[in-house]
Amino acid sequence: MNGNHTENMTENKMGTMPVNKLVWNMSFPMMVSMLVQALYNIVDSIFVARVSEDALTAVSLAFPLQTLIIAVGAGTGVGINAILSRSLGEKNFKKANETALNGGFLYIMSYLLFLALGFTVVKPFYISQLKGSSPEIFDMGVQYLSIVMIFSMGIFGQFFFERLLTSTGKTVFSMISQLSGAVTNIILDPILIFGLLGLPRMGVAGAAIATVIGQCVAAVVALVCNMKYNHEISLSPKGFRPSGALIGSIYMVGVPSIIMQSIGSVMTYSMNKILIDFSSTATAVFGVYFKLQSFFFMPVFGLNNGITPIIAYSYGAQQRKRMVKTIKLSMGIAFCMLLLGFAGFELIPQVLLRMFDASEEMLGIGCRALRVIGVHFLIAWFCIIAGTIFQALGKAVYSMIVSIMRQLVVLIPAAYILAKVGGLNAVWWAFPIAEAMSLTVSACFLMNIYKKIIQPLPEGRE
Repeated sequence: MNGNHTENMTENKMGTMPVNKLVWNMSFPMMVSMLVQALYNIVDSIFVARVSEDALTAVSLAFPLQTLIIAVGAGTGVGINAILSRSLGEKNFKKANETALNGGFLYIMSYLLFLALGFTVVKPFYISQLKGSSPEIFDMGVQYLSIVMIFSMGIFGQFFFERLLTSTGKTVFSMISQLSGAVTNIILDPILIFGLLGLPRMGVAGAAIATVIGQCVAAVVALVCNMKYNHEISLSPKGFRPSGALIGSIYMVGVPSIIMQSIGSVMTYSMNKILIDFSSTATAVFGVYFKLQSFFFMPVFGLNNGITPIIAYSYGAQQRKRMVKTIKLSMGIAFCMLLLGFAGFELIPQVLLRMFDASEEMLGIGCRALRVIGVHFLIAWFCIIAGTIFQALGKAVYSMIVSIMRQLVVLIPAAYILAKVGGLNAVWWAFPIAEAMSLTVSACFLMNIYKKIIQPLPEGRE
């Protein structure tokens, strides 16, 4: 990438393009790519389920630490995205370049951390969940998670280069990157898991290898797209020194997001421990739920990735009307997408579960679980968009507070109490209960932000 900044490129798109068209142009490629990401996560589990239900349980139990990797990668990206987009809105291109370089440094450090964890914590992690109850699940799980963590450089590289693309409005290239990784994963999954084309049958290890290869392919594609097309940011490492001030600014926005998503890791770990006391099938159902809900939530997160730089840019450029219109439009889109998720969980849970080769026991547990949990789709759309607004305006701590309250203060205690009082079928009601609390707190924070930050801004152009 060269350093010849063309200020009008960003200004024409982020500052003057009609909001409806801008949100569509920025978000649609991200929504498609995130949908494909969700699809290949589902396909991954579908193939693993064909190995055995124990294999599906082993992969499901890996989810908390996989979530932690994603939390660090995505949360750091939120900080980079917000600071970089705001710098571009203010026409401070030097700061934008420095933000990008410091962001790359942080991703390298993040990979080294998870490389070390991959060699040290995987076995204790599975022991703490299984309590020695299933040696087969333990062996498969350790295989799978060790590979995913030790070779996580691909996912961190993918996060970094894609965030640079989305920060400058080039979401189509981010979509291309994610699609390339997803397609690679989908193609390799059956080949490596079942030993096709003369390769040995690798089982869950094959699923892990397919995943990391797909991530590496996506990272390389995103790097090439940045070098060829992202002329608004220069990534010349010559003379680079980490900046404490910029790293602090990135993490001021990013750490609350990291914590917020890491709380999801704590939540899934705790839920696994609650459910494994009933049966490994209950844990497998919970894992399947997460894969299925991602098919509806991931496009909303893609929408978030698209509107975050628009809101941050509008804030930096002092354009209130464009910001408000972006928020209203994104809320409408998010509601429609999660309404589809609600309908799917309520009307066709058997069809969804049978994709994972569900046994009769899994169908019995899973159908009730999906119908109960599905209720929270009707609330979650507002909470997700509100969290995006908090992060884009530098108030990510609000998102962190909401997430802590939802998942640690309400959901896990409620699930534990319901498990003791009402048994397995009652546990699932913890999700709608926690989401109702999240709605209340998010609405209060959003009203506060509107009064103190958004309303005082000049109207600006629409």
